Amino acid sequence: MFIAQGFKSKDNAFWKYIVGSILIIIASTAGQFPWIIAIGIKSLTEKEEFPQDQNTMMTYLNSNLTLFFMLISFVFAMLGLYLIVKYFHKQKFIEVATSRKKMDWSRFFFSFGLWAVITTVVTIATYYASPENYEINFQPVQFAVLAIIAIALIPIQTSTEEYVFRGYLMQGFALLAKNKWFPLMMTSLIFGLLHIMNPEVEKMGYIILVYYIGTGLFLGIVALMDEGIELSLGFHAANNLIGALLVTSDWTVFQTHSILKDHSEPTAGFDVLLPVFVIFPILLFIFSKKYKWNNWKEKLTGVIVPPTEDSFHEINELGKNDE
Repeated sequence: MFIAQGFKSKDNAFWKYIVGSILIIIASTAGQFPWIIAIGIKSLTEKEEFPQDQNTMMTYLNSNLTLFFMLISFVFAMLGLYLIVKYFHKQKFIEVATSRKKMDWSRFFFSFGLWAVITTVVTIATYYASPENYEINFQPVQFAVLAIIAIALIPIQTSTEEYVFRGYLMQGFALLAKNKWFPLMMTSLIFGLLHIMNPEVEKMGYIILVYYIGTGLFLGIVALMDEGIELSLGFHAANNLIGALLVTSDWTVFQTHSILKDHSEPTAGFDVLLPVFVIFPILLFIFSKKYKWNNWKEKLTGVIVPPTEDSFHEINELGKNDE
């Protein structure tokens, strides 16, 4: 079982996941120093006051440069996670990602492609339905730079979040609760609430947290049912990458030189509830049919029996999906 792989390290314990999470946060924070240094250099050379709030910091540098520095912190966090899993938990890093012998990249690309197509089609349809809400924002040079940064670093950002929430923390909470529903609910709740500082929440209200928590729940269900995070990795990468390239607005967390700029006034209503209660269930249905998921109740809410040393090999074999 994917979620039970945290039990494989005999000296593993839940307190290690608390310490590990703190160390990941420290690594991510260290990754923000290049951004602060760049802002400081501009402030000194142009004799301007150093930005005092996050909104000013987000617009102080060129948007491509700001995006680059924002995403660099996730490189630090991913490196920190790798070292923590390998040396602190004494686990193989792949065990945080999948129960298979190696990553199944066909799953990643199927999920990525499916959500990329859906996102692109919906964006085009929305543009033609209400062209007055959009401005053509395309600048070839700036967009090319954006594409290079986004393609190189956004998958690292989304992968870090998936490895941490759907892998590392899911297995940590499983070690504590010895069941599957508690890790699923806790990681979804934490994932959603960590977005509470996003400018979208300030603009649209706390109702948008339904979307963030619902997205975490969707990705957690996918990871548990599929015995790995490959599908979650693909969805999350497509969601952030395609979104960053296609549309930006003044009230989103990513300010980019995208193709379109949305000037409409955001409202938290049908557009927030539709993905969680309609689109995500449809995606679960598609994934379940393609990968022949079954035994939903056991995989999402079942009890985890801590393995004995003799049963480690058996658990590893049971966790592998037939290809």
